Amino acid sequence: MSNSRIGRRDFLKSAGGLAALSCLPVSMVKLAFADSRKNLTFAHISDSHIQHIKGTQFVRNWDRGLIRAVAETNMLVPKPDFVVFGGDLAQLGKKEELDHGAEMLSKLNYKVYPVMGEHDYYLDLGEYWSKLYGPHYYSWDHKGVHFITLNSILTFDKWTYERWPTDMQRMVEMAGLDNPNGSPFMVGKKQREWLQKDLEKVKKNRPVVVFSHSPIQKIYKGWNFWTEDAEEVQDLLKPFDDVTVIYGHVHQIQYNQIGNISFSAVMATAWPWPYPQSYAQAGSHLPELTVPMNRADPFFERDATGWQLINVETGRVAMKFNLYDNTNRTVAFNQKTGQPEDSMYQNPARRILPQTHY
Repeated sequence: MSNSRIGRRDFLKSAGGLAALSCLPVSMVKLAFADSRKNLTFAHISDSHIQHIKGTQFVRNWDRGLIRAVAETNMLVPKPDFVVFGGDLAQLGKKEELDHGAEMLSKLNYKVYPVMGEHDYYLDLGEYWSKLYGPHYYSWDHKGVHFITLNSILTFDKWTYERWPTDMQRMVEMAGLDNPNGSPFMVGKKQREWLQKDLEKVKKNRPVVVFSHSPIQKIYKGWNFWTEDAEEVQDLLKPFDDVTVIYGHVHQIQYNQIGNISFSAVMATAWPWPYPQSYAQAGSHLPELTVPMNRADPFFERDATGWQLINVETGRVAMKFNLYDNTNRTVAFNQKTGQPEDSMYQNPARRILPQTHY
């Protein structure tokens, strides 16, 4: 995908006449570093948090977010080669939630590669997820690119198996933001050994794209925007020329560059995180290379949700965010400074503080 300006109206026009008020975070990704005759695109949907109330009732807002994301993805032009779902399909990992979410995802007209989130895992440790989607981690090749899906939300066995009187209490504790009873995420030794063997068959000049739910970097432990063995996973990826890690979980615009690895978060279909300035329990400790999302109205549930276009031609992510009822954003690697930067809001003086309404 070129760096030419792509406006929201142009994208919607090219996407088969999607509604002009579209506001869902569907991420279209074009990998231009593959053979020019084999350029590929894929869509990324993440963090729907389908929540069961009772009987056949579910939280409507989260339902509508995923339903519309699926509908918009089905109308994309050009058609994506496949779709990635980035995790947290369910809110509390219940069968009702996973079934309901899976039914909505089944409407996609493409092959789906799922990533498991902690909200999908910690009720039954992924048992029902496996029945729906199979392995928790895997890899595949497509048009000259090696893709890897990791389960990055594991944690210490003692915390998982010995601490909680009920499965639901374990689920609720891990699902809570800024919860001291939670535990850091990790990929784990067994999976890292698998990853090492998987990468042994991949040429060092071949593009590698990793999908995870947590960031595979250490951002802020208090919110579990953190992967405990991130450096060990990064070490396995260092020998490759172009590596991109695309993750969900954080519900916000994030970006970073660590050595040869470009990191980029995708938006959620449920709600955007957070308003650090007004959050009562924890301060704002986001990565040095990440600018907090420009959000003006925390009482508007769709403020700063949106979709994005991602160019990973050089292995360094350039992202064009189209935000609903907010200023569009571009985050791209700056060759002069050697890091990703927000073209408009990198300067703190240009950021808009959130409204408080009290």
